[in-house]
Amino acid sequence: MLQVARLAPRVLDDATELVASFVQGQQNPDGGFRDKTGKSDLYYTVFGIDSALALQVDLDKALLRQYLASFGGGEKLDFVHLCSLIRCQSIAGLEANQSSAFCARLDSFRAKDGGFNPKEGSAFSTVYANFLAYAAYQDLGRTVPEMLKLVQSFKHLETEGSWANERHVKTGATPATAAAVSVLNDQAMPISDDVGQWLVSRLHPMGGFLAAPQAPVPDLLSTATALHALAGLEVSFKPFKELCLDFIDSLWTNEGSFYGHWQEETLDCEYTYYALLALGHLSVG
Repeated sequence: MLQVARLAPRVLDDATELVASFVQGQQNPDGGFRDKTGKSDLYYTVFGIDSALALQVDLDKALLRQYLASFGGGEKLDFVHLCSLIRCQSIAGLEANQSSAFCARLDSFRAKDGGFNPKEGSAFSTVYANFLAYAAYQDLGRTVPEMLKLVQSFKHLETEGSWANERHVKTGATPATAAAVSVLNDQAMPISDDVGQWLVSRLHPMGGFLAAPQAPVPDLLSTATALHALAGLEVSFKPFKELCLDFIDSLWTNEGSFYGHWQEETLDCEYTYYALLALGHLSVG
């Protein structure tokens, strides 16, 4: 994903420096990156770091390490922020004994069906948790223990041509489907052609992708992840490339960032990164 996001300047052109300036300005004096309220947050720090890497913006790693050190080994963090800490730490520099400790903490979120769930001791996994755990193990340079069980857990989350984030949900979601595709594709697992068709059918007439069939407006997260999944499935998005570029342009601000959707009023690093990912794909697709 980061490799693709690095291609975004091909489309941004002269606006690249403005986006880079926005990203730099999102880092707080304590070393973390701002959430929607302006406070430093590990989750948003992931997107700040990855946006900076995509744009080749220099990071103050000493300041970043200082911020990350305040969380120790992530013992008090929830699952999402634990995975965020691992991602940030892998970029700032892992210490020799950290990987094993992080793996043990991740394993505590293993669900009984073999996947992962944000809540410890859960019976069933979620697509989002599976994706985050899979990425976290990669950041640690490790392989998910009993990987086949994680792969098998996706079967219980599959709907008609898509994936829902949780069991017993009958309607698929674009981000969940894209996350499942990313993991299964990386594991060289077969994926039905119906999945690509389902994702394409989420395209809004004015460009961008809907998060779910009944979503009112398209959003940047769904657009970026849908394009990433379609690229992995080798489904061409050339027929709607210009529509998607127009949609992303409609979210642009002269502050150097992008709103998440047409009804959004706050800018942050998360949607900046998703814009970079989407534009990276559209620069070559």
